[in-house]
Amino acid sequence: MTKVKSLADLKKMKETLQAKIDLREKGEAAENLVQIKVAMATCGIASGAKNVMDFLLEELEKRGINAVVTQTGCMGYCYAEPTIEVKLPNADPVVFGYVDTRKADEIIEKYIKNGELVDGIIPVNYESIDNK
Repeated sequence: MTKVKSLADLKKMKETLQAKIDLREKGEAAENLVQIKVAMATCGIASGAKNVMDFLLEELEKRGINAVVTQTGCMGYCYAEPTIEVKLPNADPVVFGYVDTRKADEIIEKYIKNGELVDGIIPVNYESIDNK
């Protein structure tokens, strides 16, 4: 157990526990919420994914948008880091590349709030083969 040495330590502990509770509560109805995955492998972190994730968490809360923001490993788009995957309710996921805080703001305002596509989408570049 971590020792609490100051009021700041106590506040930090409260924030951490509250974040875990919020994620657990939202996770039960995640299909009805905006879901955002931030690629946080080494290449993503080196490209600024931590700043993007912090920005998303803060701005979505400020704007009253119910969303689950999680980190994930490599999505395979190292050339386009930082990358995020956004899944709106009842829609297929969309992956955005080269996401900085300015692009994240545009994604929130245009795509998440209004459903408008914005530049930076990484297209699905594979086809499936049906067994006949």
